Amino acid sequence: MQTTTLNVEGMSCNHCVKAVEGAVKEAGAQGTVDLGAKTVDVSYDEATVSLDAVKAAIEDQGYDIV
Repeated sequence: MQTTTLNVEGMSCNHCVKAVEGAVKEAGAQGTVDLGAKTVDVSYDEATVSLDAVKAAIEDQGYDIV
């Protein structure tokens, strides 16, 4: 398992948290958002999902990875 922290711009409420965590889950990874820090800690298996796929899933929800 790989673990990384992504900086996500545009999150401001609990709906955002659920949207980002849901997108990460749908991409095949696990994510935990820290709304105050505007980050998401992502754990994923490189054999089944790429970090680029996780980033794309978050961006598809309307958020920016910085």
